[in-house]
Amino acid sequence: MAMVKEKEQNTKDKKLLVGVIWNFSAELKLTFMALLVLCTLATLLPFIPSSFSLSTSDFRFCISRFSSAIPVTTTVEESSSSSPDRVLDNGVIKRTFTGYGSAAYNFVSMSAYRGGVNSFAVIGLSSKPLHVYGHPSYRCEWVSFDPTQDPISTTGSKILTDWGYGRIYTTVVINCTFSSISAVNPQNSGGTLILHATTGDPNLNLTDSIPVLTESPKSVDLNLYNSTKKKYDYLYCGSSLYGNLSPQRIREWIAYHVRFFGERSHFVLHDAGGIHEEVFEVLKPWIELGRVTLHDIRDQERFDGYYHNQFMIVNDCLHRYRFMTKWMFFFDVDEFLHVPVKETISSVMESLEEYSQFTIEQMPMSSRICYSGDGPARTYRKWGIEKLAYRDVKKVPRRDRKYAVQPENVFATGVHMSQNLQGKTYHKAESKIHYFHYHGSISQRREPCRHLFNDSRVVFENTPYVLDTTIRDVGLAVRTFELRTIGDRLLRTRQ
Repeated sequence: MAMVKEKEQNTKDKKLLVGVIWNFSAELKLTFMALLVLCTLATLLPFIPSSFSLSTSDFRFCISRFSSAIPVTTTVEESSSSSPDRVLDNGVIKRTFTGYGSAAYNFVSMSAYRGGVNSFAVIGLSSKPLHVYGHPSYRCEWVSFDPTQDPISTTGSKILTDWGYGRIYTTVVINCTFSSISAVNPQNSGGTLILHATTGDPNLNLTDSIPVLTESPKSVDLNLYNSTKKKYDYLYCGSSLYGNLSPQRIREWIAYHVRFFGERSHFVLHDAGGIHEEVFEVLKPWIELGRVTLHDIRDQERFDGYYHNQFMIVNDCLHRYRFMTKWMFFFDVDEFLHVPVKETISSVMESLEEYSQFTIEQMPMSSRICYSGDGPARTYRKWGIEKLAYRDVKKVPRRDRKYAVQPENVFATGVHMSQNLQGKTYHKAESKIHYFHYHGSISQRREPCRHLFNDSRVVFENTPYVLDTTIRDVGLAVRTFELRTIGDRLLRTRQ
């Protein structure tokens, strides 16, 4: 009898154990699995290379990632808020915003150049909100390589050139004039210009010290800054070129203007992604002749400024070539300068020599409708400037202008004119020089003629046009000039 009771008790215990195991089977499986993983890691760790070793920071990172993935629900009442809000006398709750980290750079340096024997210009970008809402400041310091010379410093004068068009970044030109001395680096012993850029933030006032220019010993010709002899009479500074540009339109533009400006001229172009292989093949003959210099500026794309940072680019060009040319021109590659038939560019510039700057009137041309006076078959074989011959005569309050400057008188510049110069500006040069603007034609990789007309006046899409053959009339001369200058290398250029 006792043996039977003992068996019944054992049976009950087994059932109880099975029940417990069954009820907690999921937890036990998870525990056993964790033990299995730990044993496996303990077995494999001696065989793992040291480069794959795990540190405590790795475990902390893993745990933090795990914990951040767990949703946390909290209830925050107004009285328990940790933000330093306060209630104003009128009952309004004054909220505050506190910044952490760095969302934009204090200063992005592109270049620095001498502006004379005792001055420099530093060109770059800076956080636009910093300049709109803060009070950043700059200090320039010259540190000579000569150990007997003490460092000298001066306050940097900033110029914001983009007229508020900046985006995350705005263009800044900093003028460093050391007025207390006759010349910086007079012994030509070399040295470094350091820009100290201070954020001016009341909560986090930081200063970055940036070496922006280094002059090697015996590398500076101080006579250059007082010389009246220039390498060029005319130098073209182009804005950022971007997009899928037409090789044929670029071909026409460069051939036209090399002929227009003459032998003592030079062209500086800036590639922001628009100089693809076919466009480069068009420019290559002129680069080989020394008539064109091409700058690759694609790296500036990671700094979000206005139109591929064109304000910074034109200011770099201004200061880089400031002492190499008498006149500097700023306009686009879909625009063609022209002077009256009885004038030359040389005679026009002589008449404007008393001015530091003059603006150039626009003649807007259609980039879609063409003159078919040569017959449709021959029209399509013509250059764009020979068949896009209809000028927009719709009356508007104003049109954009382009400009030219005597660069030694200019401290900073813009896209349509400079507002930072010494001397006079002339705005009534329309009888002397103007430019024909074929808006949008440069980015069309196709035959430009969408519609053909053979009339002296047409109305197209509610816009009146008149036939203007000014540029068309020199088309043959430009094509002949190109052929004589660089040969037939570009005859098979595509749209």
